[in-house]
Amino acid sequence: IRNRAKMADSIRLNPVRKNSRKTAYYNAGRPTRYQIEDESSNLDQMPLMMSEEAFENNESDYQTLPRARVSQKTGLGWFLCGGWKVLCTSCCECLVHTCRRKKELKVRTVWLGHPEKCEEKYPKNAIKNQKYNIVTFVPGVLYQQFKFFLNLYFLVVACSQFVPSLKIGYLYTYWAPLGFVLAVTMVREAVDEVRRCRRDKEMNSQLYSKLTVRGKVQVKSSDIQVGDLIIVEKIMFCFPGSCFIRTDQLDGETDWKLRITVACTQRLPALGDLFSVSAYVYAQKPQLDIHSFEGNFTREDCDPPIHESLSIENTLWASTVVASGTVIGVVIYTGKEMRSVLNTSQSKNKVGLLDLELNRLTKALFLAQVVLSVVMVALQGFLGPWFRNLFRFVVLFSYIIPISLRVNLDMGKSAYGWMIMKDENIPGTVVRTSTIPEELGRLVYLLTDKTGTLTQNEMVFKRLHLGTVSYGMDTMDEIQSHIIQSYAQVSSVQSNGNSASSTPSCKSQPPAPKVRKSVSSRIHKAVKAIALCHNVTPVYESRVNGASAEPESTEADQDFSDDNRTYQASSPDDVALVRWTESVGLTLVNRDLTSLQLKTPAGHILTYYILQIFPFTSESKRMGIIVREEATGDITFYMKGADVAMASIVQYNDWLEEECGNMAREGLRTLVVAKKALTEEQYQDFESRYNQAKLSVHDRALKVAAVVESLEREMELLCLTGVEDQLQADVRPTLELLRNAGIKIWMLTGDKLETATCIAKSSHLVSRNQDIHVFKPVSNRGEAHLELNAFRRKHDCALVISGDSLEVCLRYYEHEFVELACQCPAVVCCRCSPTQKAQIVRLLQQHTDNRTCAIGDGGNDVSMIQAADCGIGIEGKEGKQASLAADFSITQFKHIGRLLMVHGHNSYKRSAALGQFVMHRGMIISTMQAVFSSIFYFASVPLYQGFLMVGYATIYTMFPVFSLVLDQDVKPEMALLYPELYKDLTKGRSLSFKTFLIWVLISVYQGGILMYGALVLFDQEFVHVVAISFTALILTELLMVALTVRTWHWLMVVAELISLGCYLASLAFLNEYFGIGRVTLGAFLDLSFITTWVFLWKVCVITLVSCLPLYIIKYLKRKFSPPSYSKLSS
Repeated sequence: IRNRAKMADSIRLNPVRKNSRKTAYYNAGRPTRYQIEDESSNLDQMPLMMSEEAFENNESDYQTLPRARVSQKTGLGWFLCGGWKVLCTSCCECLVHTCRRKKELKVRTVWLGHPEKCEEKYPKNAIKNQKYNIVTFVPGVLYQQFKFFLNLYFLVVACSQFVPSLKIGYLYTYWAPLGFVLAVTMVREAVDEVRRCRRDKEMNSQLYSKLTVRGKVQVKSSDIQVGDLIIVEKIMFCFPGSCFIRTDQLDGETDWKLRITVACTQRLPALGDLFSVSAYVYAQKPQLDIHSFEGNFTREDCDPPIHESLSIENTLWASTVVASGTVIGVVIYTGKEMRSVLNTSQSKNKVGLLDLELNRLTKALFLAQVVLSVVMVALQGFLGPWFRNLFRFVVLFSYIIPISLRVNLDMGKSAYGWMIMKDENIPGTVVRTSTIPEELGRLVYLLTDKTGTLTQNEMVFKRLHLGTVSYGMDTMDEIQSHIIQSYAQVSSVQSNGNSASSTPSCKSQPPAPKVRKSVSSRIHKAVKAIALCHNVTPVYESRVNGASAEPESTEADQDFSDDNRTYQASSPDDVALVRWTESVGLTLVNRDLTSLQLKTPAGHILTYYILQIFPFTSESKRMGIIVREEATGDITFYMKGADVAMASIVQYNDWLEEECGNMAREGLRTLVVAKKALTEEQYQDFESRYNQAKLSVHDRALKVAAVVESLEREMELLCLTGVEDQLQADVRPTLELLRNAGIKIWMLTGDKLETATCIAKSSHLVSRNQDIHVFKPVSNRGEAHLELNAFRRKHDCALVISGDSLEVCLRYYEHEFVELACQCPAVVCCRCSPTQKAQIVRLLQQHTDNRTCAIGDGGNDVSMIQAADCGIGIEGKEGKQASLAADFSITQFKHIGRLLMVHGHNSYKRSAALGQFVMHRGMIISTMQAVFSSIFYFASVPLYQGFLMVGYATIYTMFPVFSLVLDQDVKPEMALLYPELYKDLTKGRSLSFKTFLIWVLISVYQGGILMYGALVLFDQEFVHVVAISFTALILTELLMVALTVRTWHWLMVVAELISLGCYLASLAFLNEYFGIGRVTLGAFLDLSFITTWVFLWKVCVITLVSCLPLYIIKYLKRKFSPPSYSKLSS
């Protein structure tokens, strides 16, 4: 049973020794719906931990520069001149802080299996992703809608129609559009909220096995408490005292990690004894760091008491997967205090930049509307109840700000989303947030994950260099023949590496025995070192669904067949190296905590005892192992690591630096392998000093490192290996396309610095001719100051910085660092936590005011994706968590090129044209109303009745105007061929105050021509002025749509014809609405009049005068100053 995303952080106590009876016991009673073998089958059931109530640590990761102190002024003058605002704000902030005060995080003592002994009350272990509840749903949705000026304005105007003296027209003309918009929004939010509620309920109801005094019971995840003993299991062969876990949803790494038990509890004879011992765990307070843990395990009922230190190797964080073994863990953190929740940022409602720009333009229109109303009242001479008249004019001119703007834009966004999902060139793409498709066309910064996003996280061994000879993929068979020959010359009891390639080969070819001996011996040493120096463990699947897994399976005579074995390790590089040694004949077949076994090409088993392991750390950049060969008793110290760390450790050579540079330029990840033979006396001396250093209380890490470094001297250089992390398909051309489009790319990864740098080169994120500035590790303000000054002197170079150094820089020099980093063509941030990734996104948003996009594929990328203006998730090996949390979901990284260059380009251009045209449609009719009122003694009387006003914005012009969502300025192939076109979009020139003012002038000109033309040409038939002006208005709008269109679509033609047909039908059958004044006055339209040639030619003349000059201007502009896209089209 694979338990996906365990619901609480815990400490490993006791991997249960497996036999068939216990296996059946632990499997009994488990619901079949949670018996999942394929992890991808239930990924959408996973707790996403994206709660609105996501816990925030009271110790901020980042501190901005301290603000300068402002001298506090007091007194009556200060109070009257704005001090009251300061006091009110301070009181409100204090009130909010008091109401929302968070509980202080403290260290804790957790007793095994006794939650009731906890001194503190810890948060409930439940997920809550809902934004609202029953009480807050309606107020919350209404607030989200009416915080926009556009919607608030229409609410005020609609409410004003309940006042009789302010009423103009019918209520339905104001309330119907507003009610429609609100109803659609509420239904959409309600559906999303119900889905979130069901998902939360399902996750909180998942059953887990809890160990009690009475045996095993099933509990809901929401009922798990601190101190509970929880059983987590995945039946697979694993050596006792350990298990493997996967942390891909926490840190993005898909490789298995080894976790070790507490030795004291491992020695207990039965599970029930866990409740008979008096033991507790002393744990640090909850914190963000997922890579470290400090605690102690104490058993008091012994004499003397037993104390064991606890580290990250003893922990199972929530959102990790137990991949092998059966584990009992004591719950330490629950709910909001878990690492996965602490590293999840609060989701936000995303608003597109285009919506914000249109919101500003509507405010400008409202100001113009108020000014126009004041002018009308002033021209009346402020007679009578002028204030009431002023408000009536405001309502009368309310069509300046059309409510159909929001409806059209929302419908347009839905259409863009449908087009994206139906694009056959990017199959599998899903639009999860339909409100921001235009953001895809405004991006300046792209922040991408590395593992699984740019790379496939599949390592392939590519190169072995021995100093004088290099072996590539095409010459690996030579290495295999040397290994077979070496081990064929020894008996079943293996000799040491030097004797393995001894004299028997000298008989066949007397002229060149030394050369053959030298090369064969060096290859044998190198391959054996690579096969021994790692943290890889071979794992064997059980033969019959886990039922045949027996204790004897750890013996050397187990079935070590290749098809039954998989390799697991915390580093994919190690797995690639061990797979390579298997391919050349030396196979790792078994490993436990104290020994490992290799199988030779002849089938003999060689056993090596593990004396010490020195794991890889980001500081040391190397790992080592000391082994004793069972057959000879020889002790050997093997070490491998990055060239920068190993160069000073190995003996002098003249080729290492050059070859490392050559491999790095090919995009290979290099490791230097070395060894050193130790005598028994040397090792005993080292062991005593090493154990003494590990027991020290102060400066333990420094003392341990010093002892290990005493061994790392004059080591024999064996070889240099090159491993390639295979890139995703078409990553290089996609990154080049994005760079040419003016998008700056930042790579944020939790991986090592060397690995991140390697991938940045191989993916061409950093071009070959660019320098790379590696930001040195800094820990205080002075070091950060010096390193920033050194970085400032560099020009046009990529920056590589670690998460720890980044945190220090942001604490003291936030503004300076961001300013320098934004000038770089590319930035690589390695060893980043999920919280740091989100923090970097927010920094770019605050300091640059540019739009950001984040793309990732793992649970550790969710915070970054949610913080960005546009989040893109890739559905990959690390699961669907990022994909489900993103605004857009794609299946491959290369699809982002078409998503931005084609769909982002079109969405922004179309929405800009649609928004401005809808505003033009409102401004032109408001101009006609203003002309009409000014001629009729500034009376606040509507020109057109309610039905015509509603019909004008719907059936008469809606289809042609909305058909602008099908318009495109360049073909998709052209947009991908010339990504430089994308740069213009980021400047926002398609929708700006300049283009807005042009549309205002067009509207004023056309509105004036239409109204004055109707009054001048039809002075004898003044009763028909409504029909005359409205007919010319409809024709003008249809012609303006044709003027705006850049690429015709057959649906556009159909929309124009349908609208024209609807209007002609209205003239014939709804003639009572086309008279002046009320219907009750009998002002009907004479049908015989509109069929006369006089009516037709005069309407045509008015329409031509309003549109023809604009066509001429457009033609001249395209002739003498064509836009960039028209040059490409031609």
